[in-house]
Amino acid sequence: MTEERIEKIETKLAFQEDLIEELNRTVYQQQKKLEQLEATCKALARHIAILAESSSENKPANEIPPHY
Repeated sequence: MTEERIEKIETKLAFQEDLIEELNRTVYQQQKKLEQLEATCKALARHIAILAESSSENKPANEIPPHY
């Protein structure tokens, strides 16, 4: 192999290593964001369930609407 060919291979390898590092950082950040969004969704689901329970406790099931 010539010296020039070895340098090209080393350059490509260095770029690939940098790209892999950048992709790893991106995947890590996306995973953190996904975990935050999942936690938010769970909290909202709990909040909606609590609101549904409290609103069903306050109203009788067979209540006639006020316009009748």
